[in-house]
Amino acid sequence: MLSKKELASLLELGVATGADFAELFFEDTKSSVTRVVTGEVASIDVSNTYGVGVRLIQGVDVVYGYSNDTSYPAIETLLTSLRASFTGPSGRVAPLNEATAVTSSIKRPPFDVPSSEKTALLVTASNTMKAVDERIVQAITQLLETEQRILVVNNEGVYQDDVRTYSRYVAMAVAQENGVMQQAYEGPGRFKGFELFEEIDAVAIAEEVAASAIDLLSAQDMESQVMPVVLHNGFGGVIFHEACGHPLEATSVAKGLSPFTGKIGQKIGSDLVTAYDDGDVEGAWGRLSFDDEGKPTQKNLLIENGVLKSYLIDYRNARKMNMEPTGSGRRQSYKFAPTSRMNSTYIAPGNDTVEAIIADTKYGLFAKKMGGGTVNPSTGEFNFAVQEGYMIENGVLTKPVRGAMLIGQGKDVLFKIDKVANNLEFGQGMCGSISGSIPVDVGQPTIRVSSMTVGGSGGKQ
Repeated sequence: MLSKKELASLLELGVATGADFAELFFEDTKSSVTRVVTGEVASIDVSNTYGVGVRLIQGVDVVYGYSNDTSYPAIETLLTSLRASFTGPSGRVAPLNEATAVTSSIKRPPFDVPSSEKTALLVTASNTMKAVDERIVQAITQLLETEQRILVVNNEGVYQDDVRTYSRYVAMAVAQENGVMQQAYEGPGRFKGFELFEEIDAVAIAEEVAASAIDLLSAQDMESQVMPVVLHNGFGGVIFHEACGHPLEATSVAKGLSPFTGKIGQKIGSDLVTAYDDGDVEGAWGRLSFDDEGKPTQKNLLIENGVLKSYLIDYRNARKMNMEPTGSGRRQSYKFAPTSRMNSTYIAPGNDTVEAIIADTKYGLFAKKMGGGTVNPSTGEFNFAVQEGYMIENGVLTKPVRGAMLIGQGKDVLFKIDKVANNLEFGQGMCGSISGSIPVDVGQPTIRVSSMTVGGSGGKQ
């Protein structure tokens, strides 16, 4: 590890030819993926990501480079190359601060736990899934573990390290009958070590996933129609994340490529919609103590009673927008320059119950679990698959349906939310953008959208 004196010297080199901001991002990350397929250990893959990213900014112009050689001479060579992009007077380097101490809450660091203990748990869960029904033809369980150590320094005096520990359990079942094949999936994750399994029950999740896959075999195909949709809590929040969260990132807003550009203080949704992005939810999959620019994460109020309150802003885009950063600068690794990204983004709970919302819906779709989809961040247009859905008829859940696709625009959906329950939960996923793939939480209570286009290929249910 380089000394503070050496780091300051490198930063001085970076701002010597006109750049007014210089940043070094050091990373040492260990990752492991343990995979079991139908009761057999299929693979255990371990990897290490190690290197340094160098960013120089002049005004809003930026150059970025990286290397897996973190020695002084290697970084000096990289800085000399990058700074040639700028001309001007030398910039100032402030004394480097003392790093704020980060207290670890990790009980069982992932790389201290024997592989035999991990594989035994995954094998048991896989076998449990297979035993649910003879129509389960494949039962996959995985454990994904990451321990990321970072240090960020810049010429404004930032000197901050952090350790991020993530664990995620994945269960997927494939069911087959009479030529029809269906699958179900769950992937809970936390900012935790192996103690994740003190909070979640791997076997119970496996049973639920297998039962969902079996139910889908007898589900009827959905016909395209416009109808009320009740989106369940947890991963149902992926629509808000994709169709509204991404357009609230400065990555889009600063370029004028968001439907929410210039709308701070304006009404953009129903009175029932209050939404946050919080970087410091204890134990959350999307949690960070400090972002990848060394700034403390915080709870950012995005929407309050339907009124747009703020955006998610990184350092460079803060300059473009003449606004303050929000602790939202994130990147996958040292190979990516940071930009504004989400952490744990969610719609706040309301006063209804899920039972009352369903009882109040004469006819509609209950989207219990969401799958994948696509979104255009510049317009908020989206389409998302419903992994597990049920019809609502006269206020009661009836038959399961499959193949339902939710289609719409985020800015329209926000105004059509007419019911919000009190059962906030989070779902976990990996979010991709120009700074790579990062762990995020999506969340919401159960909500009702009064009218939404539902795609499908079957007869009307």
